[in-house]
Amino acid sequence: MTIAVIYGGSRENGNTEILTKHVIQGMVTENIFLRDYNIEPIIDMRHSEEGFQERNDDYNSIIDRILPHDILIFSTPIYWYSMSGTMKNFIDRWSHTIRDPKYPDFKNKMASKKAFVMAVGGDDPYIKGLPMIQQFNYIFDFIGIDFEGYIIGKGNKAEDVLQDKDALFAASQIHNKLKLRNRK
Repeated sequence: MTIAVIYGGSRENGNTEILTKHVIQGMVTENIFLRDYNIEPIIDMRHSEEGFQERNDDYNSIIDRILPHDILIFSTPIYWYSMSGTMKNFIDRWSHTIRDPKYPDFKNKMASKKAFVMAVGGDDPYIKGLPMIQQFNYIFDFIGIDFEGYIIGKGNKAEDVLQDKDALFAASQIHNKLKLRNRK
């Protein structure tokens, strides 16, 4: 079992990253910080004769990094009651990849994966973050990924999430679940 963590936060060592690190502590993971890459927004060409056009950015290199892994952890702060714009751009581009001849089995390969979502927000995130979790659920359902679980934590200022005992407990539970799988 291999794990790729896709970090969507713009701040290094932000609350979501801290929470996610509690989940994966001591595990070998491939860590992908979307903030370090240029990911252009999608230009929707589904219905044009030319189809999608290649974008000159780093997106495909990220896809190449996540495809070999069994488990994907999507780690995003809750920005304006949804995932970060960087994470959304990354996922929006899947529409192109599904139709890209360089990735003929993209949807099938993604459907073999399991996913978790880690999110931290500051404005009543346990309630106001739930629509974002539902959005991930729909995304995973469409692509065929098994949605294994999520954690919503509370934090606004630096390291606030360390005061969220429920989120830290949930992180330890997912950590243990992943460790058990790794032993099999």
